[in-house]
Amino acid sequence: MPISKTKLKLVDVARQLFAKNGLEATTMNDIAVASGKGRRTLYTYFKSKDEVYMAVIEQELSIMSQKMIALGKQKMPPEEKLVAIIYTHLNLIKEAVQRNGNLRAEFFRDIWSVAKVRKRFDVAELAFIAHVLREGVAQRRFIVPNINLLAEVIHYAVKGLEVPYIYGRLGEGLNMASSRPLVQRIINGALGVRIF
Repeated sequence: MPISKTKLKLVDVARQLFAKNGLEATTMNDIAVASGKGRRTLYTYFKSKDEVYMAVIEQELSIMSQKMIALGKQKMPPEEKLVAIIYTHLNLIKEAVQRNGNLRAEFFRDIWSVAKVRKRFDVAELAFIAHVLREGVAQRRFIVPNINLLAEVIHYAVKGLEVPYIYGRLGEGLNMASSRPLVQRIINGALGVRIF
C-alpha cells in the first residue's frame, strides 16, 4: 500500500528532529510545527511519538531492504555474494545509526522494540542468505547439509557484530579491503567451498 506524501514528510521531519534532539526531547508538537502540518494532521497518522519513532525505524529498514534487493540482482559467485551480504548489512546498519545522530542512543536503549519492527527485514534477509546458499549448492560450489540452519547462523553472527562494527571496535585499524580476505576464508571454510 503506497504511503502518502504527508506521512512520509512527517516521518522524515521526525527523523531529523530525533537525530538532532533525541527521542525524549522531541515532542509531537515539535514534529507538527517543523513539518508545517498541524497537530491534527500528525495525529491522523500517528497516535503517539512512539508510533512515529517506529515509523522512522521502518523507513530506515525499508532503505536497507532496497539496497539488499539491489545486491541480490548483482552477478557474482555465491561465496562472494555471501561476503557482500555481510559487509552490506554491517555498513547499512552503521550508516543508519550515523545518519540518525542522537537517535542512536534510543536505538540501542530500546533494542527490543526495534527488534520487533525489524522482524520483517530479518526474515527477508534470512531468506536471501538461504537463497544464496541454495544457489551455491546447486552450482556444486558449496557442501551444506542444512541450508536453513547455516543461514540462521550467518544471519545471527552478522547481527552480533553490529554494535562493535558501528563503534569501530571490530578489527581496529582494519579497513574493508584488508579484512575481506579473512572473512572470505571463514565463509569458504564454513561452506566447504570448492574453488575451481
